[in-house]
Amino acid sequence: MTDPITYLQILSRWVHVGTAIVILGGSVFMRFVLMPAAQPLPETEHNALRERLLGRWKLFVHIGVLLFLVTGFYNYLAVSVPRLADDPQLADKKGLYHGLMGVKIILSVAVFFLAEALVGRSAALEGFRRDRRKWLGVTVLLAALVVAIAGALKVLVK
Repeated sequence: MTDPITYLQILSRWVHVGTAIVILGGSVFMRFVLMPAAQPLPETEHNALRERLLGRWKLFVHIGVLLFLVTGFYNYLAVSVPRLADDPQLADKKGLYHGLMGVKIILSVAVFFLAEALVGRSAALEGFRRDRRKWLGVTVLLAALVVAIAGALKVLVK
């Protein structure tokens, strides 16, 4: 029988990757499929569609950010850091791993900020929502970089 911690690690990784699929996939769909398709709608219909869509999407964003934070910290602190410390063959990769992880975390925070700004109601962040197409594109690009770095980290520490 497998150690219960192993099941927790598998579940945490599955939730983290599954959340990335949903949030990044949904963002790509909205930016490159839905927004162009909705653009020719009359302004009142377009605004009504956006309000209905964002009313539902913001729940995914809020829960997604929470799941990313919980599983990301767990995966890093409880899984990756101990593995790097315990495996002497990985000693020469620690600096590169932590450097890439730092970049991934910074980019992730930027993605979280932009995603929340785009679904939020704060008057201070209205500028992001006024130029939603641009900022959703930036969000998708940054999130794709996070996924690319995650893939590199997974290959680096095997």
